[in-house]
Amino acid sequence: MCIVLAARSANKNRDIPGWLQYTALPTGKREQKFEALAKLSLDGSGWEDGATGWREPFLPEQGGAWATFPSLAEFFTWSGPGVKTHRTWVIAPDVQTLESRWKTLQQENDPKKKETLFHPDPGEGKARARYVGKTITDDLGPFPTRHVSVERDKGSLVVPIRYAFRSFDRQWLPPDIRLMSRPRPELWSQLSERQTFATAPEDLSPTGGPALTFTGLMPDQHHYHGRGGRVYPLWRDSAATQPNVKPTLLTHLAKVYGRPVKAEDVMAYIAALMAHPAFTARFRADLVRPGLRVPLTADARLFAEAVALGSEVIWLHCYGERFVDLEAKRPKQAPRLPKANAPYIPAGGAIPSAPDPLPDTMDYDPAKRRLTIGQGYVENVSPETWAYEVSGKQVLWHWFSYRRRDRSRPIIGDRRPPSPLDSIQPDHWLPEYTTDLLDLLDVLGRLIALEPAQADLLNRICKGPLRSAEELRAGAAFALPEVTRASKHKGKNKK
Repeated sequence: MCIVLAARSANKNRDIPGWLQYTALPTGKREQKFEALAKLSLDGSGWEDGATGWREPFLPEQGGAWATFPSLAEFFTWSGPGVKTHRTWVIAPDVQTLESRWKTLQQENDPKKKETLFHPDPGEGKARARYVGKTITDDLGPFPTRHVSVERDKGSLVVPIRYAFRSFDRQWLPPDIRLMSRPRPELWSQLSERQTFATAPEDLSPTGGPALTFTGLMPDQHHYHGRGGRVYPLWRDSAATQPNVKPTLLTHLAKVYGRPVKAEDVMAYIAALMAHPAFTARFRADLVRPGLRVPLTADARLFAEAVALGSEVIWLHCYGERFVDLEAKRPKQAPRLPKANAPYIPAGGAIPSAPDPLPDTMDYDPAKRRLTIGQGYVENVSPETWAYEVSGKQVLWHWFSYRRRDRSRPIIGDRRPPSPLDSIQPDHWLPEYTTDLLDLLDVLGRLIALEPAQADLLNRICKGPLRSAEELRAGAAFALPEVTRASKHKGKNKK
């Protein structure tokens, strides 16, 4: 909540922005906030000067070293939101659920019930972005579209692909543009086996854990932590020949460091510095105002160290499918912890499958280092892994919440109840759930092991010489590349 008091003097000047001051009430219960409000006065202490620009947010002015860092957005040519399906039944943690939902939709003969199952966008008539009788001819990147409405489609479900639903939570989605209200065609046109996406909060600031996360899969609009965000691709094309990191920045850094700098190097540097809790903790006071900034070292050796460390971070975030390097011991496979530290399911600890029902509880015993799922359990799970969060979202618990028996969620957004198709799910724990869980535990465990090195590197970089945003802008490092004639006239992707 934001309380605004506005006053206009008689001798106002329309050419000068208003004077803004800001204060924050203490965290706690509302009674404490009311008590603080009762003591608040305009001439009292605790007020900070706010931003002075015409379109600046009602937040404190940025100061200190943080204000000199370039913004994350300045590193990239393009960014945008992730995919918004506007219907949750098209996303699931397993393929068989999606196939069952599609079959149920096809078999419904009552037009009104079929429309309800599809869950059309709010609105009336053909103005709606998606409804069951709509025919769409646009393809979705490399995935062709069936030129028939969902209502008349008698074919099988479009083969689902892995989908970056939430940070570290890989689910499944049919790449069918007819099912998505905001499919983001530009993102799909960039998808490839070499593509890597960074996702970060935009209108909110991270509160804990990594300040941004990575994936090699198509990201959901809410991928970072379940509430909006921004997607920064590594490449602007599916052939991975056009870097999305600004070419002028790569040229500038190559001169500064005296060695070639690739787009992958810049992405890895960002991962090393920002994808860990120490970054969020160090700049907590500055993050009261949304918008991530990057401390960019002027030291070539520190930059190279960050690239090596950040490459492993991205490899882990992407479950071993991106930033593969055999010489650096990053094979193209699911990452594994050393055997002594690896979680495992002992004899007798298997999570019961059919005919037992889906489990509905997940618990953790720190003394035994045991993660319990229903009647099954996983040994050797560290307390840090159990507590791992992405801006307030406990990763393990939220991962399980989409695979438990009760998967109901609070109704938000347009306040409509979800499609009845949402209730279709397996009646027992699937073997692939166990595989995915163990993969997740290994990834989180290895990331936690890297955090001290990331914190130390961040500290050394912040103490050393840095390249300020002002210097970079003066050196044209953030200049946008020229728009080609072809991209100017590409109608559906025109910005």
